[in-house]
Amino acid sequence: MNSKIPEYLYDKSNLIRLILLTAFFALFFINVFQPFGSRGWYPHISDFKYIFFSSLIILTGMLVVVVSRFIMFAYTNKYKVIKYWQYALWVLAEIFAMSMFYSLFSKFIPEEGLNRDFWVIFKQSAVNTSLVLLLPYAILWLYFSWRYKSNLLLKMTQDENIPIIPKKNLIAFPDEKGELKITIVLENLLYIDSSENYATIHYLNKSKVSHFLIRNSLKWMEKNLTIDSPLVRCHRSYIVNLDKVKVFRKTKDGFFLELDAENTSDIPVSKTYYERVKTKFSKYSV
Repeated sequence: MNSKIPEYLYDKSNLIRLILLTAFFALFFINVFQPFGSRGWYPHISDFKYIFFSSLIILTGMLVVVVSRFIMFAYTNKYKVIKYWQYALWVLAEIFAMSMFYSLFSKFIPEEGLNRDFWVIFKQSAVNTSLVLLLPYAILWLYFSWRYKSNLLLKMTQDENIPIIPKKNLIAFPDEKGELKITIVLENLLYIDSSENYATIHYLNKSKVSHFLIRNSLKWMEKNLTIDSPLVRCHRSYIVNLDKVKVFRKTKDGFFLELDAENTSDIPVSKTYYERVKTKFSKYSV
């Protein structure tokens, strides 16, 4: 009881959800089951008018929860913590305040209430108010806990799926779902080209050029694989390993990279990436 409650119980968005669900639940519970004998207060009006007026009364009583949770939000913003025993007292105070409101209303507003004992009304009101508040509170506590744990599990899963380079000379290639598909020694990687949602990895395998098709974007590879490595984006459709480039030349058709491997095509360099390639080429090329 002396430990602190989970933060999701006083998160601002969750407090708003709690207020809204509790209000809807109170409207349904009281209007359908009429636990305070409220239908007998106005026997001569239509059901529609009864529901309208009782709903106004219910929502007025719900201001207790609104004010209470606003104070809770301000309190936790300042002190950053609320303990289980404090939270339990907080909920009991809400039940007491709402019970007192409905008891006073039942006693002094309808004419029939004047003949009823106040403490009998309060006892019934406390039971009904406890149901109105504790049921949605319990449901939302379970929901918030489930959602928090689900998000935490998803984050852990995503973190596990982030491809890493175990050693500096290894490059890991996952697909778009984060599942590792192939790992290639950097010195054997030639270049990567893309078409739509797929990329083809070109690499040396026993001195011969091999290819591996993977479903992932060149944009993702540029963002995750080219940092602190000789890989560089040189064209909207190409990433090249500068360690495998032996010539960087200009022709009438533009700039091209010639690879130090047989049976490979020259790799084009577009104007968009020219300066980036030029700077990195001087660092990594031999």
